[in-house]
Amino acid sequence: MDLIFYIFAGAGVGLAVGLTGVGGGSLMTPLLILSGVPEKIAIGTDLLYAAATKTGAMHAHHKQGTVRWKLVAYLALGSIPASIATSLVLLFLLPPDLDYGPALSKTLGFMLILTAFVVFFKKRLQRGNLLSEGSSSWVSRHPLRITFFAGIVLGTFVTLSSVGAGAFCAALLLLLFPRLPALQVVGTDIAHAVPLTLIAGLGHLLNGNVDFQLLFGLLVGSLPAVHLGSKLAARVPNSVLQPILATILLIIGVKFGFFHSPH
Repeated sequence: MDLIFYIFAGAGVGLAVGLTGVGGGSLMTPLLILSGVPEKIAIGTDLLYAAATKTGAMHAHHKQGTVRWKLVAYLALGSIPASIATSLVLLFLLPPDLDYGPALSKTLGFMLILTAFVVFFKKRLQRGNLLSEGSSSWVSRHPLRITFFAGIVLGTFVTLSSVGAGAFCAALLLLLFPRLPALQVVGTDIAHAVPLTLIAGLGHLLNGNVDFQLLFGLLVGSLPAVHLGSKLAARVPNSVLQPILATILLIIGVKFGFFHSPH
């Protein structure tokens, strides 16, 4: 019965991802936790699930030439060591009997709320209103340096929550590089998410936080559903779907950040 539920959960989230381009970790992890999967297992398994599902998309974007590999490298220089360090802290520096699940839930809630705001204000970010290109501010003069430090923050929080490698990273690229075409933002974001979620997921595997039956069920359900969602997306306006998705993420984020009682 568990496997059937996991397949349907994968299909539901896969459909949302195909329709909106957002919602992998930000919908999958809370759904699993609310259905009774322990926080650590939900986050660890979802990270490997994300790495597997995004690999094909990364290959497609690379073939289309829509990946800015220099930006991927700057992000990864910060995020990969940060992810490894976070996993090592969880493995070696915390007492073996300490349940850090509640702390992961709070981190998850925080990242979901941030992601919701990113989805709400995506159009404004794309127009580059928040960072004018003509400005001579320190931020506009050192975008690559900021990209590296943002990677460190991203690597830490993605490892702790499984959320942020997608929408949050895309928002960062839109802010720092307003002239970057939307398709290159998506391609670069996905190309960085694959190694980050893989390394973070392997870190959780070392900590014993991965359920392979769960991973299998999610993949079986989601892969065809993402394809179906992508086809349906042409018929449903994004201007309708994305605000609904952002509202759902905000409500779930507030629940996990302030009201969630761990199992």
